[in-house]
Amino acid sequence: MAQFVPLAERIVEAVLETDPALASYVGDHRFDDRLPDLSSAGIAAQVAMLRDAGNALAEVDADSLDPAEQVDHAVLSALVERGLFEATEVRGHEWDPLDHNPAPLLYNLIARPFAPTEERLASLAGRLAAVPDALATARATLRDCPRVHVETAAGQFAGAAALVREEVPAMVAAAPGMRDKVEPLAETAVAELEGFAAWLRTKVEAADRDPRLGRRLWEARLWHTLDTELSAAEVLSRARANLERVTEEIRAAAAELVGGPADDATVRRALDQLARQRPTAESIVDLAKVTLVETTEFVRARDLVALLEDPCEILPMPEFARGVAVAYCDAPGPLESEDMPTFYCIAPAPADWPAERVESFYREYNDHMLRNLTVHEAMPGHFLQLAHSRRYRGSTRVRGIGLSGPFVEGWAVYAEELMASHGFGGLPVRLQQLKMQLRMTINAILDQLVHCEDMPEAEAMALMTGPGFQEEGEAAGKWRRALLTSTQLSTYFVGYTEVADIAAARPAGTSVRDWHDAMLAHGSPPPRHLRALLGV
Repeated sequence: MAQFVPLAERIVEAVLETDPALASYVGDHRFDDRLPDLSSAGIAAQVAMLRDAGNALAEVDADSLDPAEQVDHAVLSALVERGLFEATEVRGHEWDPLDHNPAPLLYNLIARPFAPTEERLASLAGRLAAVPDALATARATLRDCPRVHVETAAGQFAGAAALVREEVPAMVAAAPGMRDKVEPLAETAVAELEGFAAWLRTKVEAADRDPRLGRRLWEARLWHTLDTELSAAEVLSRARANLERVTEEIRAAAAELVGGPADDATVRRALDQLARQRPTAESIVDLAKVTLVETTEFVRARDLVALLEDPCEILPMPEFARGVAVAYCDAPGPLESEDMPTFYCIAPAPADWPAERVESFYREYNDHMLRNLTVHEAMPGHFLQLAHSRRYRGSTRVRGIGLSGPFVEGWAVYAEELMASHGFGGLPVRLQQLKMQLRMTINAILDQLVHCEDMPEAEAMALMTGPGFQEEGEAAGKWRRALLTSTQLSTYFVGYTEVADIAAARPAGTSVRDWHDAMLAHGSPPPRHLRALLGV
């Protein structure tokens, strides 16, 4: 249907213009001098735009489109519906101070050399100038916040101030003609960010909102997050069944590694043995660099999937981003026109942790677990998959702004299983991969039981440290993450099951590499749409 393409492009353009955070994330830099408008007027304008877009998309005869554009229509419709749901139902901007943190948008301009320094500084100046009003909006908008969100945000906003204070001077030194414009704005922004962090710290004791969404809102958000035909009940049932299956597998692998009966005691003995080989705060980033070389060579030698020459830089996680996850992959956006590196970031244990908790952290993220983590975050996980995704070109930019979290996370978890099944790292990595399978399965169980059935902390900790074999520090961090986020923890398990099913449907006569390349050749659509595109 000829009119779909111009309609989709108009909607994509409107979405990018009203959401400068999304625009920057996907690599469209036209709005890099703006921060999101989370005022009541700004949210109202966004809602009106999304409603108009939804009505226009509903008038399209999707059945008349070719298969690729049918997927684009479905992806764009889902993106619009999710935006409306978040703005009108979840309304996180009213109770989650993390939604107001400008640091990621400042960091992208500082860290990614996609344009000359002067040009990026001009955009940075715009965003720095917007910080006071953005934080004033946050103060006026935020009410009835959960304590865990306020505590985490206070640390992240202090990290945002440190980012500006420590990183902007080097940029200015490289473009001294911008000094008079940028330095006063940076000084004001630092003061505002530090002041906002202090303001949040005064709100901690009074912050008593329950961070749990409740079943109605959580199930609705799950539907928008996953874009799957699975119900919440089916997700929970499948997760519990997978937990039993993987438990038997890890018991058998542990017995093979250290001897003894295939039981939980043997698993703990095997994991204790592996945990003795662990990095330190000083060595963890360098070890990750070694593991990236190892994983890349292994993928090449086994011909598992087409390698690409895109660069990947491994860095300590910036302070402003810490407090939610231990590692993340920050890739150039699908619409980025310049050749930019992917950042694989790892958070060392915080310097102010007691020695016992630091030891627990590095026991969890031991040398073998770090190899598995690199598989997930980098090769052939997020870094490689997203590099393939950026090469997709369709008739619209829809898949450039509509990446599916379940597909992205599902591929990364599947990549862990793929590498371990081909022998990467031997039994030690296989044990860690199975432990990660237990973790991501328990993530889905926690996500639902915490938000829908008021699962208490003690019960959650017992599940993670018992059947999940997690270190206490890791489990404590995941408890916080379960409260700080909702439905994202389910993307790993649901995405993995759906991606693994597609991988298992490899046609006879098609090589493993060719099938994996085919799976990665359509951007990052929801797995159900990928299945349709591949005809399986």
